[in-house]
Amino acid sequence: MPNVRLHFSIGAFRLSGRIEPGAPASSAWLLKQLPYVGVLLQARWSGEAGWSPLRTEVRLEPENAMTHPKPGQILLYAGACSEPELLIPYGICGFACKVGPLSGNHIATLDCGVNELQEVGGSLQFKGAQSLRIALTPDDLDAPPTRRFAGV
Repeated sequence: MPNVRLHFSIGAFRLSGRIEPGAPASSAWLLKQLPYVGVLLQARWSGEAGWSPLRTEVRLEPENAMTHPKPGQILLYAGACSEPELLIPYGICGFACKVGPLSGNHIATLDCGVNELQEVGGSLQFKGAQSLRIALTPDDLDAPPTRRFAGV
């Protein structure tokens, strides 16, 4: 999956990034979900990050897993300790749930629009939940969704 680009719409923000090659099964799962339509909420336990509950059963083995992602390093959690989710850090982050630390599979890294992540965080904190769309092309961000997730 080298050179696969992803395009993100978070509220009014547009960002893009690349799939990470170190998590092939997790990345393949995400690509099958595209275009993804969900909601991004302020993380409750993980610090400066947004999370998108997947609202579907997903179980994947750890691959390229991390607990302290940097801003723009997107994680997919598909383990048994908490509900499946995407985590999008915009600042200092220690991935966790109410019972303790989690490790998520590093599936993508934002490389365009990263400087806007602090503003995304401000929107999450002061305006609340933001719409989240992930697609393979920028045009797909505006297309009608084929499936919906997370209460959208």
